[in-house]
Amino acid sequence: MTGFAARQGALGRYAWSWDLRTVNGRGLDLRLRLPDWIEGLEQSVRARLQKRLHRGSVQLSLRVSAVDAAGTVLSQEALDSALAMIAAAEARAAESDLAMRPSSAAEVLGLRGVLDGPARDEDTSALRAALEADLDPLLDALIEMRQAEGAALHATVTGQLDDIARLHEDAVAAVGERSAAAKETLQAQVARVLDTTDAVDADRLTQELALLAVKSDVTEELDRLTAHIAAARDLLAAKGPKGRKLDFLIQEFNREANTLCSKSGSKRLTAVGLDLKAVIDQMREQVQNVE
Repeated sequence: MTGFAARQGALGRYAWSWDLRTVNGRGLDLRLRLPDWIEGLEQSVRARLQKRLHRGSVQLSLRVSAVDAAGTVLSQEALDSALAMIAAAEARAAESDLAMRPSSAAEVLGLRGVLDGPARDEDTSALRAALEADLDPLLDALIEMRQAEGAALHATVTGQLDDIARLHEDAVAAVGERSAAAKETLQAQVARVLDTTDAVDADRLTQELALLAVKSDVTEELDRLTAHIAAARDLLAAKGPKGRKLDFLIQEFNREANTLCSKSGSKRLTAVGLDLKAVIDQMREQVQNVE
């Protein structure tokens, strides 16, 4: 979801520059810095961004300057406001016996809005239309950059998913080895119990053995991992936004890996479970960048 785009344009006596940046985020967070004197611009820009972007923290800034053949346009309204504020500050300073250096004309003209502020009663509909038209190429450039990054990210996540599939196969093999060893151990323990006492309830013993078998069985976890791997591959192959769905799958991957470790009963299966958790965590970090 990381991207950057910049663009400049002009219409009549107006010139503008766009700056659009995106970084990863769980949802779509829009932060806009737009001129408030262009009626309806913010609502229109927000709607266009929401239509084409679905995830990420988005920062968009737009600077519009008004110029003519003679140079920069002076906003009389903004100038009067600036002079009034300077006069009020000087008067308050004098009341407090504070000396203030007189402001120069260059400093006053450099105040925000004095040189590029338009008349408040000016019709800005044509300017707004031009800015809206200029926003689409800006978004095109941003999305192109995000897609280029996405292609590299796709390869990384696919490789991590392949690692999870390989570790799943290792887990299946480890379970097979564990079953044979566990059977021998259990038979030896039952024989030892039967040799040391004659008061063993056969039904109770059967129930306890069945309970132990259920507690250590990881068949369901391995089956769910198989299903999650297939679902993740389908998502990666599909078009359109997929980041939130991958987020959910990562949580499910992690849940199965945790259960696998808690039920392992063997060093090899525990090692496979820990390796699974490490790869899943790496994949989770990458998925945060997927729209």
